[in-house]
Amino acid sequence: MDEIEIFYLRGCPYCENARRAVAELLRTEPAYGALTLRWIEENEEKALADSYDYYRVPSVFYRGDKLYECSPLHGYEAILAHLRAAFDRALAS
Repeated sequence: MDEIEIFYLRGCPYCENARRAVAELLRTEPAYGALTLRWIEENEEKALADSYDYYRVPSVFYRGDKLYECSPLHGYEAILAHLRAAFDRALAS
């Protein structure tokens, strides 16, 4: 299975919520354990980050398709729901 790429920034509160949400999803949904996640710190892999089309982090890609880009309006529950939908889409592919 291909990787799910999650772009993030260290110190970003939305990204911290995404990490918490991913941990919760992996704990509560055993099927998500089959997914390979690659966390990409935007500042550490600038060239890679620049090759993707997104503005905000966290942003989630699968096979080059953007599955989720966080909004400043998204709290923990919204991030959790969007990540669940992204993981479900990746599993269905």
